[in-house]
Amino acid sequence: MRFPSFSITPATVFGGVVLGLAALAGDNNLPDQSLAFRAFVPFQVGAATHGAGADWQDALQFANANEITSEIEAVSPAPPTRSSFMASWDNAADGTGYLLDVSTSSSFSNYVDDYHDFDVGNQTTWTVTGLEPGTTYYYRVRPYTVTGPGSYSEVVTATTMPATGLIIHATFDSSITGNPNSAAIQATINRAIAFYESLFTDPVTIQIRFRYATTAPDGTPLPGGRIAQSNFVIYVIPWSTYIGALRADARTSNDSLANASLPGSALSANLKPGAANGRALGLNTPPAMFANGTVGLGGPYDGIVTLNSSAPYQFSRPTGAGNFDAQRATEHEMDEVIGLGSHLNASGNDLRPQDLFSWSSAGVRNITTSGIRYFSINGGGTNIVNFNQSPTGDLGDWLSAACPQAHSYVQNAFLCLGQASDIGATSPEGINLDVIGYDLASGPPLVTTYAATNVASFSATLNGSVHPQGLTTTVHFQYGRTTSYGSTTSAQIRTGNTNQNVSANISGLSANTTYHFRIAATNSAGTRYSSDRTFTTLRPTGFPVVTTNPASNVATFSATLNGSLNPHGLITTVYFQYGTTISYGLTTAPHNQTGNTFRNIGANISGLSANTRYHFRIVATNSAGTRFGSDRTFTTP
Repeated sequence: MRFPSFSITPATVFGGVVLGLAALAGDNNLPDQSLAFRAFVPFQVGAATHGAGADWQDALQFANANEITSEIEAVSPAPPTRSSFMASWDNAADGTGYLLDVSTSSSFSNYVDDYHDFDVGNQTTWTVTGLEPGTTYYYRVRPYTVTGPGSYSEVVTATTMPATGLIIHATFDSSITGNPNSAAIQATINRAIAFYESLFTDPVTIQIRFRYATTAPDGTPLPGGRIAQSNFVIYVIPWSTYIGALRADARTSNDSLANASLPGSALSANLKPGAANGRALGLNTPPAMFANGTVGLGGPYDGIVTLNSSAPYQFSRPTGAGNFDAQRATEHEMDEVIGLGSHLNASGNDLRPQDLFSWSSAGVRNITTSGIRYFSINGGGTNIVNFNQSPTGDLGDWLSAACPQAHSYVQNAFLCLGQASDIGATSPEGINLDVIGYDLASGPPLVTTYAATNVASFSATLNGSVHPQGLTTTVHFQYGRTTSYGSTTSAQIRTGNTNQNVSANISGLSANTTYHFRIAATNSAGTRYSSDRTFTTLRPTGFPVVTTNPASNVATFSATLNGSLNPHGLITTVYFQYGTTISYGLTTAPHNQTGNTFRNIGANISGLSANTRYHFRIVATNSAGTRFGSDRTFTTP
C-alpha cells in the first residue's frame, strides 16, 4: 500500500484574528523522518496557526504599549484535572525556597517522576502534571535556606479526576515556569482545562504546550495586535473516511440532529481536522508538533498555545475594565487546537469539519466569504451564532459586536477588555465541538474538594466544586473528626454544565483539632463523593492570621487596600504598609480587633502618584507576636 506523501509550508496569516492552514502538496523527495511518518500514519499532515486579536486602544489611553503589564493576583483555586493538580502551602517566614515531594504512598515509599526534593524556588503553589487519572497523590514540602532544608510540612492529599473522559495534558514551557507569577498563570490554564475535561467524555488524551511570551514558538515576534496564538497539527482525511467516522461517532442528541444535515455528496475531496479531533473519531492522527512549532514524526504535541505576555492580561476574576481575561483567551486558543476553525483563511478547497455546519438560510449552505454565514446543526433552521465575515479576523470565529459585547462568547473573533466567558455544554463552542466529533457528558455530578480556608480556632470555610452535568443537583459538605464525618452543611442547588464553586461556613468546632471533610452531590443520575481532605483548627489563642487581598477602587491618586484578619483570641493591632517599593515607608492608621473569627479589613489611602506601581501588605500584632501578609501590587492609572 502506498501512503500519501506530504510537505509542510508556512501558514498563511490574515489580519489580527486568523486561521492559516499549511499548503499541503505531494513531494516524493522527503527526508527520512517524513518517510517514517508516512509509514506510520496513512494521512497527510501539516501545521496551522491561529491568532486572537483585539483593539487595545482602551488599554493604551494612559500608557504606551510597552508599559502595560498584566494584573496577576494571588492564585485562586484551580480544580484537579485528570492529569494534574495544584499543590499549595503556607509561606515560611524564614524560607528562601521550597522542596516538594509527591508520592502515591502516604509514607513516601516512592516518588512521582522527579518530585523528590524538587526545587520550586520561592513559589507557594506548584502544578504537578503528567499524572494518572482517578489517583490519590500525597505531597509535602520543606523550606530551605543557605544553611540547608527545614522540617517537612504536614502531608496533603490530592486526587485527580476519574478516567472517564477527555484528558488534556498540559506542558508549561520556561516562559511560564520561569515567570515570577508562574503559579497564577498555571492556575488559569488548569481552570480552563477543567472545563473541557468536565464537558467531554471522549477517551482521548490531548497534548498541549503552553507559553507566555511575546514570540511565536519559532522565536519570531507575534504580529502587532495579537494577544494570543495557537499552532496546531492538521491532517488531510479523505471525505468519505472522515464523514464515515463522524456518523459512527454519533452519541448525543446534537450529533443525531447534525448528522441528518450532512450533505449527500462530497463538498471537497478531503476534510482537514486537527490531530486531536481525528483521534476523538477513532482515526490514526497522532500528535506531531515539536516545541518550535514544526511538524514531524515524534513531535509530542497536538498544538501550542501562546499568550502574549505584553498584553494587559488578568489572571483572576472578576476581570478589570482595563484587562483581558486570560482564561477566556486560553480557552479560545484551546478550541483551535482541539478542532474549531474554517478553511476560508487558507489556500485550497478542502473544508475543515466546522464548515460542514455553515449556512446562510434554512437549507442553503454558505462556505464562502460572501453574505451571511452562521453555525447551525439542523440544516440552517436555527441560527446558533453568526460566523465572522470580516477579512481582518478569523473566518472560523464568531461575529463580534462592538465592545462591550452582549454575547461575549469565548470564540468571538475580537475580544473585549473587561469581559470574561467560558465554554459550556450549551455555548456555541461546546455544541460545535460536540458535532465535529467530541461527546458532551451527562450523568452523575462531578465533585472536587478544595482546601479549607478561614480556618480559625472554632470555625472554618469548606470549599469545593460541582459539575451538575446538565441536571439539577443537590450538593452539601460532610465533616467531622473522622472519615465517618457525622455533620453536614445545608444543601445547595446547582444546575448547568460547568464546574461551579461551592463553599460553606461551619462553626462550633473544637480548637487544635483535626477535621475531615468532603463534598457530596446528587442528581437524577446518581450520587458522587469527593476525596477526603483535612484541616486543623488553631489553638484558642496565638499569632494573628492575616491575608493581603487585592486593592480596589484604584484611581489616579487614591485606592482602597484590603485584607483579612483573625485576631486569634487576643487584642490585635492591624494596619497596612504601602509604598513604591517593598520597603514600603508608609502606613495606614492602626486600629484594634478582637475575637477568634476572620473579618475583612480595609483602608482608604490618598495622595498617590498617577501611573505608578505601589506595593502593600497587611500587618497585625498581638501579645503572641507579629504577622505580615504577602506583598501585593496595584498600579494607578
